[in-house]
Amino acid sequence: MKRRLYTGSDPERALSIEELRGIARRRVPNFCLEYVEGGAEDEVTLNRNRSVFDSIGFLPRTLVDVAERNIGTTLFGKYCGAPFVIAPTGFSGLLAHEGDILLARAAAQADIPFILSIASTTSLEDIVRRVGARIWMQVYMYRTRQFVADLAERARQADIEALVVTTDSAIYGKREWDLRNYARPLTLDWRNKLNVLLHPRWIMDVLVPGGTPRFANLGSLLPPGQDSVKGAASALARELDPSLSWNDIRWLRDIWPNKLIIKGILGREDAALAAEVGADGIILSNHGGRQLDGSVSSMEVLPDVVAEVGGSLAVMLDGGFRRGSDIVKAIALGADAVLCGRATTYGLAAGGAEGAARAVTILKSEVDRVIGLLGCRSMADLDGRYVTWPSRNVEPFTSSKAPASNVRRIS
Repeated sequence: MKRRLYTGSDPERALSIEELRGIARRRVPNFCLEYVEGGAEDEVTLNRNRSVFDSIGFLPRTLVDVAERNIGTTLFGKYCGAPFVIAPTGFSGLLAHEGDILLARAAAQADIPFILSIASTTSLEDIVRRVGARIWMQVYMYRTRQFVADLAERARQADIEALVVTTDSAIYGKREWDLRNYARPLTLDWRNKLNVLLHPRWIMDVLVPGGTPRFANLGSLLPPGQDSVKGAASALARELDPSLSWNDIRWLRDIWPNKLIIKGILGREDAALAAEVGADGIILSNHGGRQLDGSVSSMEVLPDVVAEVGGSLAVMLDGGFRRGSDIVKAIALGADAVLCGRATTYGLAAGGAEGAARAVTILKSEVDRVIGLLGCRSMADLDGRYVTWPSRNVEPFTSSKAPASNVRRIS
């Protein structure tokens, strides 16, 4: 029997990320929601990102005093209030007025980092000035390298903690759902124009304050008049550089003095190369299933990557995380933190500031409940003894195999 989810519009009444997703579906126009939800081609990777969690089982301990629990962790020597980070999601200003600001504030309230997308509608300087959060900045290695250098300098002057360079988009993925929504670049087809008119709350929140949002960090990279978030993806795609290589990462490492995180790695060999070029962290990612369809999920490669580089740099991952239980499974398998993109974006789309905060609260409460039910008092207690993954031949640790340090390695 399929249970009925909440069908109202109040994000505070949502009990799960899925219920926030339902509210978002009713609040924002079709073209916005398809941007958030869609994957590449047949969406095999998109679905794989979710289904992978079903094959990982928990092995709870019992009769453990878990009356006091702490889901905080440490990233780059600084305390985080939860083991997850808000991932970079572009076009947030098209889901709620000043969406990037609202997500950053939700992160600040939870004491977790926020990664600002390069495709944001708020400038990095405004984010830093207006929100007291740990801000990381996403960057693409566009063809115009001077733009990348200028952005890195802006980030340095704004005291951005880390640059997160996305490397899995040297060629733009085939996102058929997006192409079908536009009659031509920057122009919605007539069906989507009519659909917009059916969402007056969204119109009043997003369009009325200042018209269609525009990119705030891309500067002269886009042609004149093509900085609107309605359809600038095609213009940005022309700036992607298929010649991108590890030499470009070395160049960025040389000019960037703070933490450098490489996003888009999906194997132990590339993880080792990231350590060699001086990265401080990596993010295992298939770009939310929006690039190479048929790719493995980040969870599937996590054990091997942790075995290769765990302890030498921070290992993080994204892709399909919707429940606190998903996050706990990743931490038990050796991840230092998880990135949540769609989960928090559903909250933003469902109810602006209240929805974004509600998404973070739901995830935090679920993580807290899961570790308690596992018999753990803190995230540091988690390791491979608490999970089993038969299809990956990942066996739980025995007490003799458990690591002596805080580095969780999978043997």
